[in-house]
Amino acid sequence: MPSCYRAMWVILALLLAISSGVMSQQDKLNMCMSATHHKEKPGPEGDLYYQCAPWRENACCTANTSTAAHNDSSYLYNFNWNHCGVMSEKCKKHFIQDTCFYECSPHLGPWVQKVDQSWRRERILDVPLCKEDCHTWFEDCKDDFTCKTDWHKGWDWTSGVNKCPADSKCRKWTEVYPTAKSMCEQIWSKSYLYTTHSKTSGRCMQLWFTGENPNKKVAEYYLNNAQQHQSFALTTLLLMACAFLSVMVY
Repeated sequence: MPSCYRAMWVILALLLAISSGVMSQQDKLNMCMSATHHKEKPGPEGDLYYQCAPWRENACCTANTSTAAHNDSSYLYNFNWNHCGVMSEKCKKHFIQDTCFYECSPHLGPWVQKVDQSWRRERILDVPLCKEDCHTWFEDCKDDFTCKTDWHKGWDWTSGVNKCPADSKCRKWTEVYPTAKSMCEQIWSKSYLYTTHSKTSGRCMQLWFTGENPNKKVAEYYLNNAQQHQSFALTTLLLMACAFLSVMVY
């Protein structure tokens, strides 16, 4: 019998761990990442600047962060968009919007992952982007130049801002990224996932929007899917536990 009781406590502990994980998923619907410039909790920010303004009702960024997101080489990360000549305005507006999305969005919880990096403790991974946003971004940048595929790492930072590594050369955008998919998925180390979903599908996150933030409902959809998988696992484990205990007791 002692072994039966030990087994029972182990199973109960597993069930509690899984059920608490299901409940904590709800926190992911409205949260800020633990990163360099993010607020601790999302909330109203009425003075968000220009392209970041759509997040003003509920944001993880401050007004100062939103202003800095529009600068060519801001204090946010000292990142220089003009590393292969001056980036075109039509291309740069997408990187500004990408920065606003990353810094300001309170609905990225389902895709937040823990990381061990000097400048942040959490990152996003495989956020499903709407095809319109990815393709428009690619089309507006296809005549620009860059020297790297993954912009998260591998730069020469000796001057304090990012420069192309000595062993690289500036190439046309479409040589580095042959397709919209390759650009969206590779440029920030798989932060984004290319999808064929449209903005009206409710299955993809929008970088560009006006009015009410549509991304909350998308996050809810993916969160509910994750909870369904966890609930199935919980039910399966519970049935197995009942069967196991029945055998042990009788």
